[in-house]
Amino acid sequence: MYTIDLNNKLIKFDKPMTLKEIADNLGIDGYVVKVNNRLRELSFTIEEDAKIEFLNLNEYEAVRVYETSLRYLTIMALERLYPGIDVKFFQCVSSSLSCHVKNLDLKIDLDFLTKLENKMRELIALDLPIIRKSLSKNEAYKLYEERDYIDKCQVLDYRPEDTVNIYECDGYINYMFGYMVPSTKYLKKFKLRLYYPDFVIQYPRAEWNGEIPEFEDSAKFGKMLAEAQEWALTCDGDSISKMNSHSLNNTTVEFVNMCETRQNDLLAELGLTIKRQIGNIRLIAIAGPSSSGKTTFSNRLRIELMTRGIKPVKISMDDYYKNRESAPLDENGEPDLEHIESLDIALFNKHLLALIQGKEVTLPKFDFKKGHRVNGETIQVNREQPIIIEGIHALNEVLTSSIPKHLKFKIYISPLTQINIDDHSPISATDIRLLRRIVRDARTRNSPAEETLAMWSSVRRGEFKWIYRFQEQADFVFNTELTYELGVMKKYALPVLSAIDHNSEFYIPANRLIKFLKYFTQIDDKLVPSNSILREFIGGSSFHD
Repeated sequence: MYTIDLNNKLIKFDKPMTLKEIADNLGIDGYVVKVNNRLRELSFTIEEDAKIEFLNLNEYEAVRVYETSLRYLTIMALERLYPGIDVKFFQCVSSSLSCHVKNLDLKIDLDFLTKLENKMRELIALDLPIIRKSLSKNEAYKLYEERDYIDKCQVLDYRPEDTVNIYECDGYINYMFGYMVPSTKYLKKFKLRLYYPDFVIQYPRAEWNGEIPEFEDSAKFGKMLAEAQEWALTCDGDSISKMNSHSLNNTTVEFVNMCETRQNDLLAELGLTIKRQIGNIRLIAIAGPSSSGKTTFSNRLRIELMTRGIKPVKISMDDYYKNRESAPLDENGEPDLEHIESLDIALFNKHLLALIQGKEVTLPKFDFKKGHRVNGETIQVNREQPIIIEGIHALNEVLTSSIPKHLKFKIYISPLTQINIDDHSPISATDIRLLRRIVRDARTRNSPAEETLAMWSSVRRGEFKWIYRFQEQADFVFNTELTYELGVMKKYALPVLSAIDHNSEFYIPANRLIKFLKYFTQIDDKLVPSNSILREFIGGSSFHD
């Protein structure tokens, strides 16, 4: 006899049962389960007292399991339709996945997609069990060799554990570096779409309450992703095994400098673009999601422009926060500092217009300890000095409505990488930003990783609400990713993440991040230049420290 605590309701059972059996008996939906703050698949057996929570597709961890399982199903269907097919997944626009066929001369058209969807729906209708099995690394290596999964064999060289989990479904075997649903019937929600030269898979998103969002193409964002993919191939950084090979081949110094040089070149391109249009530019607005490196980027852009005879003035949007008691409240009744109405928009516009008119302005300075504004420095700018602003709302016209659009130059920045664990398992760019935030918060605020993880879902909601919908309005998109950075970040992130107790509610995301970081060969941080965007997070920045 044992008792489970399900949503504060105690239920007794007299025999061991899988979580799927418990869900079926109680009429509960769920794709994965928290058991005593550990993530468990529905196939996990409960035989002692436990607190459990079934997670649906409005939860990020459940969506991650769903997306992992959907990739598995897609490849399974493709291999049954086209034996010997070799595919690779990438991140794509509209929060979707792109699938590229590498080896067969297949025409990716509507007929192809129809056949694929029919096969996937057929496998779903059969409700085929997806069974996890444990193998030794040697056994897994032989299995992958037989199936010509050479990329998976290469990753095994960097796996610290002696065993490997694989999943089998009706004779099909693969491993996608994540937990899976118990059977194919759980994967009914997906959409396939042509996206030349590949095809796109859409799936439910937590930020859309478990529904599939409408597909929104994004020319600038899509171009940025394509360029990131091309760059990853150029620098041998499109997979963990290739990145780690730099250490084996003594090319790490070249690897780091290639990545930094590419960013310098992109900055120079941006500087030239602004120089050509400087006669019409009075305001340069920089926006991007959390941990994109906005502060370092804006400082570097200012210096880049100074080398071209342009002397911009930088104004901090943070100094225009309303007094704390006047800030809008979030759903928990706390001041919502991500809401655009938390800024004194009227005062900000008044000051911008006055400065552009050549008037002298006393800027505010926000005292974060006291929660209100005080007077800051008094400045005046001339006609040749554009104003730089950076922040999550910088691209929103509401924030700068007093300035005509033709006098603004808008820049969207974000670290968008196209690194894969293997061909079937892309690494999320969101995870890279999360690791940056965890490391920076621990260093600058002495904040444990739990605090950063606790606020991350709120940060993500704010990004979808206030940032992503304005990215296509940018005049220039700048990728702040440094392909080598996870090798450096490993040293800083692992100790902070490992400090999270097994009983913590944040152990689940921490453990997931730890697992994939362990695959990377560590890169010495002394190779990172002092003006690198990465220094904003790990310390030692010539701008911040």
